[in-house]
Amino acid sequence: MSKLAIGESSLLSADQVRALLEWIQETSSGAVFPFLAFMARTALPQGEAASLRVQDVTLPDGELREVLVRAGERRSVAVSPDIVGVLRRWIDEASLEAEDLLFPAERGGLLASSEYKRAWSQARQAVLRPGEVQAGLGEQVSSLRDSCLDRWLEAGVPAWGVAEWGGVSASWIALRYPHRFRQEDIEINWDHLEEVLRLPDIPER
Repeated sequence: MSKLAIGESSLLSADQVRALLEWIQETSSGAVFPFLAFMARTALPQGEAASLRVQDVTLPDGELREVLVRAGERRSVAVSPDIVGVLRRWIDEASLEAEDLLFPAERGGLLASSEYKRAWSQARQAVLRPGEVQAGLGEQVSSLRDSCLDRWLEAGVPAWGVAEWGGVSASWIALRYPHRFRQEDIEINWDHLEEVLRLPDIPER
C-alpha cells in the first residue's frame, strides 16, 4: 500500500465533522467557524482558504452546484446551500467588502493558523471519545479536507471529478483513498464485458 494512503478508520465521519463544527460555532468568535466550515465543505487547503477574498468566491442560490474559486489554483469546487448560507451571514455580520479577505483575523490581516488550530484542538477534546483522541483521529485541521474528499468519492463522484475539485490528480486520489477503489466493491456486468471483448466473426479459409 502507498505511503500516501489514509485508512478508512482514520477519517472523520460526517457526524463527527458536524459535531465538531457545531461545538466550534458555539464557542469561538470571528472567522474561525466560517473558515473551518468552508474547509469542511469545499476541501480547500488551509493556506488557499485563508487567502481568499470575498470577490474570489461566487455564491450561487439554490441547490448544490459548482462555484468558481479564484485564489491559488483557479478552479471550481462543489458548494452546498448550507455553506452558502454560512458565508452569506458571515459576510453580512462582518460587513465585508468585495476586496476584503473572506476570513480575516479580528484585527485584520490573515487569520492566524494558531487561532483556528487552537479551536480545533479544543473541539476534538470536547467532542471525540478519549480513545479517538488518543488514536489521533482528526488530529490535524487538514482532516477536514481528507474527510470531504473521501465523502465525495463515497457519494459516487468520479475520481477525476473529485481530483478537479480538490486541485490534485486522479492518481493522487486513488493512492490516498484506496478503500474507495476495492475491486470486490465493484459490480462487473460479465455479459456486457464478454460482448465488448468478443472478436469479430472471422470466416474460415
